[in-house]
Amino acid sequence: MLKNEINEKQRKHLKLLPGVDHILEKAKANSLFNDIPKSVVIKSVRSVIAKLRESILDNNKNFSDPDLTDASILSDLEKLVQEDMRPNLKRVINATGVVVHTNLGRSLLTDTALENIAEIAGGYSNLEFDLLNGRRGSRYSLVEDILCEISGAESAMVVNNNAGAVFLSLNTVAPQKEVIVSRGELVEIGGSFRIPDVMEKSGAILKEVGTTNRTHLKDYENAISENTGLLLKVHTSNYSVVGFTAAVSLEQMVELGNKQRLPVMEDLGSGTFIDFSKYNMTKEPTIQESVASGADIITFSGDKLLGGPQAGIIIGSKIIIDRIKQNPLARALRIDKLTLAALESTLRLYREPEKAVKAIPTLYMLTIPLSDIKDRAEKLAKLLSDIEEPDFNKPSLKKPGLSVSISNISSRAGGGALPLLDLPSKAVRISIAGISANSIEKSMRRNDPPIIGRIEEDLFVLDLRTIHNEELTLIVSAITQIIKK
Repeated sequence: MLKNEINEKQRKHLKLLPGVDHILEKAKANSLFNDIPKSVVIKSVRSVIAKLRESILDNNKNFSDPDLTDASILSDLEKLVQEDMRPNLKRVINATGVVVHTNLGRSLLTDTALENIAEIAGGYSNLEFDLLNGRRGSRYSLVEDILCEISGAESAMVVNNNAGAVFLSLNTVAPQKEVIVSRGELVEIGGSFRIPDVMEKSGAILKEVGTTNRTHLKDYENAISENTGLLLKVHTSNYSVVGFTAAVSLEQMVELGNKQRLPVMEDLGSGTFIDFSKYNMTKEPTIQESVASGADIITFSGDKLLGGPQAGIIIGSKIIIDRIKQNPLARALRIDKLTLAALESTLRLYREPEKAVKAIPTLYMLTIPLSDIKDRAEKLAKLLSDIEEPDFNKPSLKKPGLSVSISNISSRAGGGALPLLDLPSKAVRISIAGISANSIEKSMRRNDPPIIGRIEEDLFVLDLRTIHNEELTLIVSAITQIIKK
């Protein structure tokens, strides 16, 4: 039989296929659909019927009369409608061990930030109103004081992200001017966004110096001309060049800039106010150190090692920051009131660094003791091992196909930060007889809420560094559902 020929059985099933109006009438009698918008129900009914028709015409699929009953179709309709009504952006459980996971929303916000967002979102605010003087104000002022306080900078402003911060700074300070930068610092930020591309769009002219692995102060000195507008240093936060290397320090660049009367800018990328070397981690240049060097402009992200919302923070010389604020493009890149609310709440915690490390989720997950992670792994393993599956002959028979073990694993900081840092962690490894690791991963990813883990050595792996205690029962529930299928 040719693929597009319809046999008698298919013809019979097509005749039994109900129309849209018939199913809509049945849905009206079902209270489950009472609060669902009519447009969603109609779209879902058409989709269910179209899929049934497709299944009937597919000779490779088994199809039977019960699939065409009103009850069966309404059941399919209910599932589709529920899925349609769920938000596309949803909470997931991060079991990958990557703390600042770019694909999973990067940093988690603190409780105080969430509370402030809710309060600001639910009412009017002084976003651009000076309460002291009773006149129009600037949204930049809402976080400028706290940024200057904890960084030591003269002035500050915030835009939508760090790429925007770099773009706006270059466009303000060096339009149609040469910007000198080491060839070894021409990083790709992520998502194919590269420093040379951002620079080109800003109107600045890229002037590379040095080589991939070695750049000297004389390279900058020899490159300076009448058309030089800026000396730029880019912190290679998302990779590291090791071996036969040489780089010019920010302090040396500032000294050269002062001598040549040229502004100096540093793009820190994943900026941090915390010295991670105090926690037996890789030393990462702090924002305070960059400010102390005398750099005129420093840019960094708000949602990476800072542990706040997505934002691009610009700090430095008041004269230059004031110019950047006046750039017409600043309006196109400005942040909204909810981001400001979250950022201010996060920044205020840095007044007491030791408390910030415990209160800000990103910092807490990066510095959590291994013993705490081990305790959490053992608790999850115990909960999983206690899963029972009903059996008619043996009512309390534990599932013999479920295998659970604890092992050492390495977590990552993520977010393009601390690329060489391996964070010792503990993982729970899971296998289920007759179910592949890929199938487990797929089922967990489609769970509600989705659980994102890793596959290693044909086992589904959960890294406990990025899993919270309240999420353990959700993981157990998801595995239980897989076993019972």
